[in-house]
Amino acid sequence: MKLTTPAIAGTLESSDAQVTIEPGDGTIDLSIHSTVMAQYGRQIRETVLETMERLGVNDARVSVNDRGALDCTIRARVECAVFRACGQTENFPWGEAIRS
Repeated sequence: MKLTTPAIAGTLESSDAQVTIEPGDGTIDLSIHSTVMAQYGRQIRETVLETMERLGVNDARVSVNDRGALDCTIRARVECAVFRACGQTENFPWGEAIRS
């Protein structure tokens, strides 16, 4: 998927994550801020990168502001932000691209 515009998904509420994504410079540039970074930072990173790969995105700047979200929430927020950044406004294949 080709990103065309910046997009945001999620909130800063407890147990949620806010994902900001925009077109990149040829790679995935990932920045993570989390209240549980010491415990789950590696898992958050893996979840975001795996979701981006499954969606076919390899050129983006991604910022994740996590407030203790579960993996399924992080996947959903990344997926939503990608669809928004691609300009997709209908016929969403929710979850289909990221299922294992």
